This record gives sequence, structure tokens and C-alpha cells, in this order.
Amino acid sequence: MTSLLAELRYPAVMGVVNVTPDSFSDGGRFLDSGAAVEHGLLLVEQGADLVDVGGESTRPGSDPVPAGVELIRVIPVIERLVAVGVAVSVDTMKSEVAAAALDAGARMVNDVTALRHDPRMADVVAAHGAALCLMHMKGEPKTMQDDPRYDDVVAEVSGFLEQRVAVAVAAGIDPDSICIDPGIGFGKTLAHNVRLLKELDVICEIGPPVVVGTSRKRFIGSITGREESDRVAGTLATSVMALEKGAAIFRVHDVRDNRDALDVAAAIMRLP
Repeated sequence: MTSLLAELRYPAVMGVVNVTPDSFSDGGRFLDSGAAVEHGLLLVEQGADLVDVGGESTRPGSDPVPAGVELIRVIPVIERLVAVGVAVSVDTMKSEVAAAALDAGARMVNDVTALRHDPRMADVVAAHGAALCLMHMKGEPKTMQDDPRYDDVVAEVSGFLEQRVAVAVAAGIDPDSICIDPGIGFGKTLAHNVRLLKELDVICEIGPPVVVGTSRKRFIGSITGREESDRVAGTLATSVMALEKGAAIFRVHDVRDNRDALDVAAAIMRLP
């Protein structure tokens, strides 16, 4: 089977469907599976190339949930989206959830721990021939924002991602099926986030497609003073700047606005 990453148009937009009660921006809105499916279809209509379905919040301070709860939340949604031809990624750090989601038709695993949480995750992804997103996170969601420190955030994040790609490849995952995410907002201060975006080309030089997830995040609010629901313009600025630095996939809540901004920016960038 062709890798999902090879099939995407670029820049690609990954729409977010949080089937959770406590995600930072839209927690509780799509906890009902019917509402989640309806929202996923709306995101595709607005221009999403794939939909990332998650059943466990990874916002700062969040508590983990059992695999059984995640499965109840995400599998019905994934099955119904896949049935109508939607490309689905599952946002999970648990191999049990990943395996069930891939069996249900999901084609990518978005693991915010980059294979560190569950030693069986790499084998599950490899056995299914699925795509994999490896993300950098300092610590764990519960405590990651307590006091994150780096000597050189860009060098440390890029070194981490290079090492995790090597681990994934050694486990039998096709290198062409791997994408990487610097983890904006995951164990980073405002200064760390903006430095990573400023020097995102360093991350892009690692090789795999780079995923950027800045959508509505706290650092945008710190700069603009806006609440979560009013950070679209700030998100668009980061998306366009990340595209110029070489990012390929954009994980966002506001698909239509980001799709338009990225298409216009990409058209200008393609000019000789």
C-alpha cells in the first residue's frame, strides 16, 4: 500500500477532532461520536487532507485516560469516517489503541511521545504498514509546562527527532512513512516556541515531512492577548511562516482559514 504521506497534497492540512471532554480548545464539543463524525466531515469539506482523531487530551496539566476509554471514544468515529473515504490519523500514545484504530482503517499514528511511552507501538505501526508522526515533548502532559528548560532548544529538539526517526526505522517502519513534529507548546515556553518557528528550517533539514501544530495555542495568546477561540489570525501567521521555512503538514482546528492562507502562500512561493 502506498504511504499516506506520499498521497497527500502539499501543503497538507490535518484537521483536529478531539473526542474528549477536556482538550484545551474544544474539549467536550465532540465527545458524542455523531458530533465528532459530523465535525470531521465538515473539516474535509473545508479542505482538510486528513483528520486526526484523538480520545485523550494532551493539553498542559491533563491526566491520562485508560486505553478502554480511548477505544470507546475513537473507534466508532474512525470507522464512520473511513467508511466514507476520509483519511484518518489516530492521536494516541498507546499501542492497543493504535492497533484497533489501524484495524478500523486509520492510516497514521500520531504519537506525541515519539514511541517512548509504549514499547509495542513501533511494532504495531510497522506490522500495519502505517504512517507515523514522531513528536518532541519534554516530560509528560501533566507536568510539561511546569518549568521547561533547554540549553539550545533547536539543537535539542532536532537531535531528539533525528534519534527517534532512527529508532523507528530500526523497528521496521518505512522511512517514507515517517513525519516529524517539533511539538510546539509541549514542554516549551513562549521563547522556545518562537525560536523553534524562527529556525524551523533546521528541523526540516532532518528529512521527513515536518508537521506543525500551533493552532490556537497559548503562546499565540501570550503575544496577542487573545482567548483560544480568537487566535485564528495568529495561527495563520505561524502557518504561513512555517510553510516558508519548509513545513509540510499543518495540524489545525480552523481548516478553511488555514487552507486558504496556505494555498495563497504556496502559490506565491512557487513563482520563479
